[in-house]
Amino acid sequence: MPFQQFPKIRTQLPEDFQRIYTSFYKANREGSTRASSLAQKMEGWLHRQVAVDVCEVRNQKRTLELGAGTLNQLRYEPFMQVYDIVEPFADLYKDSPHLTRIRRAYADITEIPVSHRYDRITSVATLEHLCDLPSVIARCGLFLADNGVFRSSIPTEGSFLWWLGWRLTTGLEFWLKYDLDYGLVMKHEHVNSAKEIEDVLNYFFSIIKCRVFGLSKSISLYRYYECRSPRLERCHEYLSAET
Repeated sequence: MPFQQFPKIRTQLPEDFQRIYTSFYKANREGSTRASSLAQKMEGWLHRQVAVDVCEVRNQKRTLELGAGTLNQLRYEPFMQVYDIVEPFADLYKDSPHLTRIRRAYADITEIPVSHRYDRITSVATLEHLCDLPSVIARCGLFLADNGVFRSSIPTEGSFLWWLGWRLTTGLEFWLKYDLDYGLVMKHEHVNSAKEIEDVLNYFFSIIKCRVFGLSKSISLYRYYECRSPRLERCHEYLSAET
């Protein structure tokens, strides 16, 4: 069975980090601090890549978003009748003005009925957080409708440019405000490297396109993946081996 390193175990944050974690995380996602506001502007590339297939045409593509967070992706997406989300932390989106656009919210992808099919499954800066990444991607392959597409953007975790980017922005602001090392937060949050994510996508999908925000995959801040034609047999085999 491939991917023996999964499921991963997330590192625990020290107690002084835990006390501020929830409020900091939400402020960071909403761009309410100077550094996070700059990061949000940069991350606009991630959101636009995922939404480019629907932003200029009227359609009713059935969409499932993984790791919807504060629902900030909906700023880039047109209204759709079917827009479901997976987000374990309901506090992140419960006060969002976009909440009325959500058909169903799930805390975990395993809650979605196996009969559901989506024309597009999306994620923005989410896959690097998933301890059981292959299981989630296998399920996404099975949830895609015929000719469906999995659209995902990620930070180039594991590259020097990405490390330098967060170190000089959010990391510096975090240290100045709390006198704490933001690197511990990153180790807690980002359990998967960009290479690991790409390996998993290549295993479960037969057609993959990649674009980068940078010079190359290794010299970039972000990557965008467009995945089609899931290898259904592999998806079924992987999930069956888990049970």
